[in-house]
Amino acid sequence: MGLKQVILVRSDLKLPKGKLASQVGHACIDAAFGSPKPLVQKWRSEGMKKIVLKVADEKELLKFERLCQDEGLVTSLIIDAGHTVIKPGTLTCMGIGPCPEEKVDKITGKLKML
Repeated sequence: MGLKQVILVRSDLKLPKGKLASQVGHACIDAAFGSPKPLVQKWRSEGMKKIVLKVADEKELLKFERLCQDEGLVTSLIIDAGHTVIKPGTLTCMGIGPCPEEKVDKITGKLKML
C-alpha cells in the first residue's frame, strides 16, 4: 500500500463551498509541511493521494486527533481566524499525513466521504 493524506471536516459547521475548500487547503498544506520531507517526496511521486471525510463536530474531530497522535501520525488542526463566516478560534478541520494508507485507514476507515 502507498501513502495518502486524509482531511477531516466538521459537518456541523455547514460551511459555504468556498470557505470549505480554503479550510481543506490549509489542512492539506499544513499537515504536509509538518511531515518528514522524504515521506512528502514519496507521496508526491505517488500522485499525492488524499481523501476528505466528515466528522460530526469539534468533539469528534479532537477524538480523531488523539487517535492519530497515539499512532504517531502527523496531524494539523485548522483554527479559523474569523474574518468571514465563522467566529474567530473555530476549529474547522484537520489534516492527517501523508502517511501509510493502512495506518490512517485503521483510524478513519469507517468515516463517510464529505
